Amino acid sequence: MSHRKIVILGGISFIVGALAFVAVFGYLAAKFSYPDILDGAAAEVLPRLREGGAAMRAVWAVYAFLPLLLLPGAVGALHAFPASRPRMTLALVALCVGVLAMCLGLMRWPSIHWALAEGYAQGDASTQAGIAAVFHGLNLYLGNYIGEFLGEAMLAAFFFLAGLSLLAERRFPRWLGWTGTGFSVLFLIGALRNVTDAVQGIASLNNSLLPLWMIVLGVALLRYPDHS
Repeated sequence: MSHRKIVILGGISFIVGALAFVAVFGYLAAKFSYPDILDGAAAEVLPRLREGGAAMRAVWAVYAFLPLLLLPGAVGALHAFPASRPRMTLALVALCVGVLAMCLGLMRWPSIHWALAEGYAQGDASTQAGIAAVFHGLNLYLGNYIGEFLGEAMLAAFFFLAGLSLLAERRFPRWLGWTGTGFSVLFLIGALRNVTDAVQGIASLNNSLLPLWMIVLGVALLRYPDHS
């Protein structure tokens, strides 16, 4: 595949990933009270997950694999910023770690949590208490620590390094680089929402800013694909 095609594919991947994120996020917000329900107890969350049926499980499965679209986007950015190849190589590594973490965090919903929901519906009080403890532990480990904190911190690192790389490329408008670095700082602050409630507003704002910045970055790669 030629250099130009790799950059264009990267831009398309960012845009498609952003639009898919908005669609899935909107469905879960309407049908599952997402993301507020993430703080709910097993007695509230698991029955609602099971009631969603196959459609709910399928949407969670799609959501779990959506972060993978960031990988071809990052490869396209690597090729689009030749003046910052070492920096973008580090950014690509950070993104790979982040994507793996986010996928692991999200995959618990259509897999382990789905099985827990089935067991919870059929179990007695003692069984439900045990399932609730497992549910809470998985949310802390796979959700809060791995998916949300590690995944989002690594994604913020990628956007920060990509923003610096945009500033180093003369063919890109400088506002793109400054916007990217500024957004990365906000995104990193939002990743701390499990540490302090003081940043919850920023975390909620990031749910809108993330797809917006992915689209902007994707369009930039499509509009300025050639560095010759």
